[in-house]
Amino acid sequence: MGGVSQTDQSRPRRRRRPIRWAAGFLVLIAVAGYFVAQRGSNGGGGAPYCTASVNAMGSGKGESGQYYEMSTEQAANATTIAAVGVSKGMPDRAVTIALATAMQESALRNLDHGDRDSLGLFQQRPSQGWGTPAQIMDPVYSAGIFYDRLAEVKGYSRLPLTVAAQKVQLSGFPQAYAKHEPDATVLTTAFVGGGHLACTGPAPTEPGDPAKVRTELARLLGKSGLQTVGTAPAEPAGAGDGGSGGKAVPESEVRLVAKRDGGEAAARAGRVLAQWAVANSGGLSIARVSYAPHLWIAGKDGDRWQDRSAAGAKGGNNADPAPAVPGEVRIFVRG
Repeated sequence: MGGVSQTDQSRPRRRRRPIRWAAGFLVLIAVAGYFVAQRGSNGGGGAPYCTASVNAMGSGKGESGQYYEMSTEQAANATTIAAVGVSKGMPDRAVTIALATAMQESALRNLDHGDRDSLGLFQQRPSQGWGTPAQIMDPVYSAGIFYDRLAEVKGYSRLPLTVAAQKVQLSGFPQAYAKHEPDATVLTTAFVGGGHLACTGPAPTEPGDPAKVRTELARLLGKSGLQTVGTAPAEPAGAGDGGSGGKAVPESEVRLVAKRDGGEAAARAGRVLAQWAVANSGGLSIARVSYAPHLWIAGKDGDRWQDRSAAGAKGGNNADPAPAVPGEVRIFVRG
């Protein structure tokens, strides 16, 4: 009987497969090269980005643990969502639900468009009673009203994330929230628990406005157990710390301190607001953030948080001239 044997049929496929693999490998190399070029932010001019990590002090890359990488815009929105939840006294589970919802609805971007009249981080609709367009486009407001409605869902913290989110959002695709739960959990832990957010980018070159920083913080404090104290000139970090060519650049300090009865609420708020300051460092010209016992300096130390306690950094070039004590967050704005 004529025809081609099974063995003969398989040979061409085996010969072509290495070609397909090679082509795919070359595509991966090209994508990886582009990614690396885009990420060379300090020395190569790439776009700044942020990494949320749940592995002590590292940025996550090349280390054990978990991490999630995002743009500075996404990081600023994510930390705002977390900070609003903390200020309202919502548990970590609520923060994770809110972050996963915003990751699905807007990819953590404050969108001025959407399906029908949907807007903002959570794609809330003015026509459905979520607020005015201007209100919804305010991340603090939109996150706040999301939490308010989530709090009305009985037993939400015990529900599957998709169910809890859907009871608030009434989405046409409720199962879509589930895929974001692992990453949202990493973000929650990084912002509120035992992790950190580190952002790349050069030290600020333009003076910032400490009053604006205080105003933004005041909107986020709520019932957090923290309060701001007056803005004051700060002793600059050591020469070179601010990327200023060896010259100490004047700075102004905005300090958050725990209220007398702040307790764990104040400590929790301090963690998330320190991460918020890092995420917003580019837009607000924040040069460094001190949160006991650690310090983050824009454009230095591989963009990671470092141990900068007074004893540990004594005599070092990166010594923190104003280390935060427990219950404090010290934010230094370029003068």
